[in-house]
Amino acid sequence: MSRSERSPLLLAGLLAAAGVAHFAVPRQFDAIVPRGLPGSRRTYTYASGAAELALAAGVALPRTRRVAALASAAFFVGVFPANVKMAVDWRHRPTPQKATAVARLPLQVPLVLWARGVARNAASR
Repeated sequence: MSRSERSPLLLAGLLAAAGVAHFAVPRQFDAIVPRGLPGSRRTYTYASGAAELALAAGVALPRTRRVAALASAAFFVGVFPANVKMAVDWRHRPTPQKATAVARLPLQVPLVLWARGVARNAASR
């Protein structure tokens, strides 16, 4: 299997794993929902987990891959404020936890680029 064939499946796997985690351990995701949002934090946790599962399915299927990959790129941009909140909230935690929270910030860039690349490759097929 070539890299261009593996890449969407790996992205789908990442999204699926993150989506499942939102349901398996929702408390850790509740904590990073920005406070200014109306409604329950758990609602946002479950909604984002469901969105990740739907995006994973869309990216995995060649027929919907391009649109789902573009939506995934937008999703990665959209969850950035939660990652910023986590970095701010964890600034006084032990160094390994703080480093993890801060490392998530620049990680969003390659995720967005990866999703866009998957979309671009899907469009060319």
